Amino acid sequence: MVKNKSMDIIHAVYLGIIEGVTEFLPISSTGHLILASKIFQIPETEFLKSFEIIIQTGAILAVIALYWRRLLLDRAVFLRVVVAFLPTGILGLLLYKFIKIWLGSESIVVWSLLLGGIALIVFERWHTTEREIHTDIASLSYKQVFLVGCFQSLAMIPGVSRSGATIVGGLALGFERSMIVEFSFLLAVPTMLAATGLDLLKNYKNFSGSDTGVLAVGFLVSFVVAWLSIKWLLSFVRNHTFTSFGVYRIVIALVFLFFMM
Repeated sequence: MVKNKSMDIIHAVYLGIIEGVTEFLPISSTGHLILASKIFQIPETEFLKSFEIIIQTGAILAVIALYWRRLLLDRAVFLRVVVAFLPTGILGLLLYKFIKIWLGSESIVVWSLLLGGIALIVFERWHTTEREIHTDIASLSYKQVFLVGCFQSLAMIPGVSRSGATIVGGLALGFERSMIVEFSFLLAVPTMLAATGLDLLKNYKNFSGSDTGVLAVGFLVSFVVAWLSIKWLLSFVRNHTFTSFGVYRIVIALVFLFFMM
């Protein structure tokens, strides 16, 4: 058994907070976890890679707690979430080893944050509210939600941002802003549950008893913080664009590019 001697409860708390804050914002939670691990000087182990995936489920549990009726009792919404999940689910299963081994470097994260920030700003300059004609998830076509799922699959590259790719894709297709944000929340549920389940299936034998405690702390902290983050984001998007997040992405990328790498 490979024991984890590089992470402790304090690290789990810090990373749990970062995950809870960033999971649903268009700034890449995975990218922030990777860069935060570098700041905290946590060695890049297989456990750390699994930890970064598994604690995202804590944030997703906040979505389930807030939206379980919408997700499970509304058949039309449920089916559209399932269809939108298919591109990421299929590609994630096929590319799991490649993603985990080759796409987790700090350089990929930093450049994804930088280019994604520029893209977000450019998109918001181009996008107009007149294009936002779809306001109800249940009325979306399966083709539309499948295309949103294709946008989400771009976030398998760390630093791209799952929520950012999903939201931009939805806005480009004419989804109303607060509606695509809510759909992004719902789509995160099968996406991250599948990612966590696959990782646990492949790596659970490598976890020691102390690892389980670290995972539990990170999971719980991310759940609580994500609950608050969801409520804040829904309030924010009613009166703001995502340009400020694009600026933030560029700033944080440049800080790492010039001062920490």
